[in-house]
Amino acid sequence: MAARKWALNGRFLTQPMSGVQRYAEEITRSIDGLIADGHPLASSLEIEILCPPKARDLPGLRALTLKQVGTGGGHKWEQTELPRHAGGGLLSLGNSGPLAKSRQIVCIHDMNTRLFPSSYSKPFRLLYGALLPALGRRAARIATVSHFSASQIVRFGVARADKIDVMPDGHEHVFAWKSDLSAAVQSAAQPDVIALIGSPAPHKNAALILSMAAELEAHGLKIAVAGARDSRVFQNSGAITDAANVLWLGRLTNEELAAVLQNCLCLAFPSFTEGFGLPPLEAMALGCPVVVTDQASLPEVCGDAALYASPHDKSAWLKHFATLRDDGAQRRRLIEAGHEQVRRFSWRQSAELYLEAMAKVDAAGN
Repeated sequence: MAARKWALNGRFLTQPMSGVQRYAEEITRSIDGLIADGHPLASSLEIEILCPPKARDLPGLRALTLKQVGTGGGHKWEQTELPRHAGGGLLSLGNSGPLAKSRQIVCIHDMNTRLFPSSYSKPFRLLYGALLPALGRRAARIATVSHFSASQIVRFGVARADKIDVMPDGHEHVFAWKSDLSAAVQSAAQPDVIALIGSPAPHKNAALILSMAAELEAHGLKIAVAGARDSRVFQNSGAITDAANVLWLGRLTNEELAAVLQNCLCLAFPSFTEGFGLPPLEAMALGCPVVVTDQASLPEVCGDAALYASPHDKSAWLKHFATLRDDGAQRRRLIEAGHEQVRRFSWRQSAELYLEAMAKVDAAGN
């Protein structure tokens, strides 16, 4: 059988680690594992990772190789250098890809620039407002991470429903995080602490939880914020950033985050919208109960293993935090349900879905 040649867009290897880059890395590693293990869908498949100069390495790969090509980086590299070197098919996992390449599968993680434009700069919104619909028309297939995101991609006219495949995030990467109870997190790794991802993006709604500092203090509870403190982010939001019961942890290692999640009361995740919502999945995998918003993709991701509240309703969040503090049986039930729920989301299973999509593209001769 003739070789099926594909390239993997390695631009993500030059970007800071966030949910999108985590997804790209874990899917890449899982595809590598499937090829190395001789998975039937990987038969005759040859893939190399094409990346810009100065890309970081991906240690431990067994079948895939990294190749630095062209000059420069960013969108310019992706639109000009990458398609010149990518013969055959191209897999782009990070919300963008070269318009010159039609034999391509592009993962569009969300439509947040349309759903919550205030979280993004005007140039960023304009760029993706033009790029995503063009990719939706041009690429052979569009992947996304949840059925909610798929519905929004259709809603905003980026791609037809019959062109979209859902390939969710997974959870297995957290099992490599060896809990590190460092001095920086000891005060946060406590049963009276609510963990919060302190993202500055308005759609993450961290200000809601911070605005509850006084009420939580009255209940004997603290907030531990993972992320850099920036009071400008929360100005005019009602957030209390200097309360005695708000612990600013700064940027944590994966191992420090694991220590917090395995020992705190719960994770609060009050986003207005998400394409997927990886932090709650990571928390559940680590045995941490989660209280999440009742909107967007979160019910799809968390199922019956979370407590839900409106992103506008402080009283509902307070009630859930008090329940987790006072009702040990309910907390244990959520932990057990979380362990079951995360089994629905596997990097390897999603990688298999990508191999299926690549085979379909090859068979169609796109």
